[in-house]
Amino acid sequence: MTLILILLVGGVIGWLASILMRTDAQQGIFLNIVVGVIGALIAGVIVTPLIGGAPITSGSFDILSLFASFLGAVILLAVVNLFRRGSIR
Repeated sequence: MTLILILLVGGVIGWLASILMRTDAQQGIFLNIVVGVIGALIAGVIVTPLIGGAPITSGSFDILSLFASFLGAVILLAVVNLFRRGSIR
């Protein structure tokens, strides 16, 4: 059950991050899920030690965890944009 929640919440987080970074037209639902879950993994390594809490991949679904996962997804999309276009949008 936790895996299904991670995929659903990861999809929403990836979708919101792609809207913020203006890459939503290039991504489908599968890439939104991938961005959300990988963003949560990045949040566990980079963002969580800075702001506290736990990423959604650990099974924690509070506001701080969702925010950290969102920041991780935005960081992931910024790095991808940097390599693809040479600039962060």
